[in-house]
Amino acid sequence: MRKSVTLRGDKCGINTILAALLMVVIVVVASVMVYAWSTGLLGSLLVRPTVGQESLVVNSSTFTSNTNVTLYLGDSGSISVTLQSYYVKDSIGDSYQLINWSGPTLNPGVASPANLAINGSCSSCQLIGNAFTFNNGYSYTIVLVSTRNNQFTFNLNR
Repeated sequence: MRKSVTLRGDKCGINTILAALLMVVIVVVASVMVYAWSTGLLGSLLVRPTVGQESLVVNSSTFTSNTNVTLYLGDSGSISVTLQSYYVKDSIGDSYQLINWSGPTLNPGVASPANLAINGSCSSCQLIGNAFTFNNGYSYTIVLVSTRNNQFTFNLNR
């Protein structure tokens, strides 16, 4: 009778190779994720909730006096806009500011008037620079600020 001889190989070497390959795969996947996160690619793939946009347009304006202007504003955004302050600047850089203004609330698709006063017509306005009034032939910059702190800038000519 003949004895069979079994050869036993060292299986330890195969386990080491598989472990090294697994580590390489883990490092490559982690590197790709860090790269995607650092370039912003990962953030663009995530779903973000839809948030409404504030948007205002001036449909028309009327200078009711040398110290008052009425803007007819349209809300072209997707949410209501409540105005809380305004700035009126002349071409030289002088400005009137009304920070705590209880301005109108505009609803999407609806036009509403907003009366802006300067000089003696606005006792609560803060003057920066020299006093001015609305004069014919001059340009004025109006900045309206919403309660969401969005700024809307318009240029008006009288």
